[in-house]
Amino acid sequence: MRQPHNLIALAMTKLLLFNKPFGVLSQFTAADGHPGLSDYLNIPKIYPAGRLDRDSEGLLLLTDNGALQAQISNPRFKLPKTYFAQLEGDVTELAIARLAEGITLKDGPTRPASARRVAAPVIWPRFPPIRERKNIPTSWIELTICEGRNRQVRRMCAHVGFPVLRLVRTQIGEWSLDGLALGEHRQIKVAAPRRPSQDKSRKARPAGKKPS
Repeated sequence: MRQPHNLIALAMTKLLLFNKPFGVLSQFTAADGHPGLSDYLNIPKIYPAGRLDRDSEGLLLLTDNGALQAQISNPRFKLPKTYFAQLEGDVTELAIARLAEGITLKDGPTRPASARRVAAPVIWPRFPPIRERKNIPTSWIELTICEGRNRQVRRMCAHVGFPVLRLVRTQIGEWSLDGLALGEHRQIKVAAPRRPSQDKSRKARPAGKKPS
């Protein structure tokens, strides 16, 4: 039976949401004494879409689809990424405003972000725990950026005078850590992005000229 012309069958692909612990590499092989993803995931033919630093925790996405992997990890798609950051010191409103409006790092100015002070989130304890200094308070912020520079959140916070003690990514685009315990994963099906048509990438032939 022929489908109505206005209905388009969407190809589905695999997306895996993983709550990465502190100290785990964003690759399947272990290195330099640090565990890799294979210590937690035994699923063939999936690959990280982007990365999360070894000393950061939280949401890491993996997929079996190259186009989706590129769409998630490529900064030009401006997929928002949200973090909880525990900072050394009592963060000021001025520092939060500077993070939100954008600051200039060594590799150029950052885009405007969403930043706000929050109460300490109810999340898993970190192992090993952070090193707190006596007589120096800590504070938490929630920060959402649409870029993917190397260690960007840590560099931004240090630039405004409040170094990051703990960093937890909670959301990428529409996908979040909700319901995922540390080290656990959840697998879902999502619509696979379309690849650019090969016809569009071909150079137009002069009129009347036959292909060789």
